[in-house]
Amino acid sequence: MAPDRAKTRLDQWLWFARLAKSRSLAARLCAAGAIRLNGATVTKPNQTVRVGDVVVVPQGAFQRTVRVLALGLRRGPASEARALYQETGATPLRNIAPIWVPLLDEDDPAGLPLSAGEA
Repeated sequence: MAPDRAKTRLDQWLWFARLAKSRSLAARLCAAGAIRLNGATVTKPNQTVRVGDVVVVPQGAFQRTVRVLALGLRRGPASEARALYQETGATPLRNIAPIWVPLLDEDDPAGLPLSAGEA
């Protein structure tokens, strides 16, 4: 492949950039509709990505938004992977954890006595 290619597959780029642990995981994220490319939800792993595109990737409790700077030729070391994109932001995902509710309340109908540390 020529080093000055203009486009590549999204699942391959996610793997090269180390935003996905494996290419098959990147393909599953694409197929599940978890990845957005330039604001549009991606449903196929063979979606074309070009330099300058904006990719939104879920990672843990956050969504990472990155701008594609280079396409890469291989999955190299982390320093090489970081050169493929520019971080533009990470936003927390909504509704990722249920609201915390105490197990025992002061108005506990069972009338359980408080332990020595709680009094």
